Amino acid sequence: MHQFTAAHRTLPFGAVVRVTNLDNGKQTQVRVNDRGPFVNNRVIDLSQSAARAIEMVGPGTAHVRLEVIAGPNPFVGSFGVQVGAFLMQQNANNLRDRLAGTYTPVVVLSYDSPNGLFYRVRAGRFATQAQAGRLAQQLKQDGQPNTFVVRLDN
Repeated sequence: MHQFTAAHRTLPFGAVVRVTNLDNGKQTQVRVNDRGPFVNNRVIDLSQSAARAIEMVGPGTAHVRLEVIAGPNPFVGSFGVQVGAFLMQQNANNLRDRLAGTYTPVVVLSYDSPNGLFYRVRAGRFATQAQAGRLAQQLKQDGQPNTFVVRLDN
């Protein structure tokens, strides 16, 4: 909360990102140390200190520009698709079982968040973000509207 850190779905842990608030031009630098945000139309979650630095605390969201300025190559690694997140493990298992016949691999991973324990369903494992993006689009067409690409922690 007091460090200049952020959560991002696909940038590698340790990447340093310059975040510019496009509404006021203020900038800050953060280190990616978590995964998220898991809300549609949001690309990064900033710590409280970083959000305060670019005057984003009051409104809570802002239009931002991201620039990777240091750290691991953001285009190298494994990517997958998050299909859902559930409070009840059985619901996650049911979705995994429905998808497993068509998509592989499909796994359920537990995540202990500040808001409680979640069970995330993820599909696929790809070398590129573009390949995972194609699977996300296919899953959306197949009735899974809240899918998005994530970096898989190896």
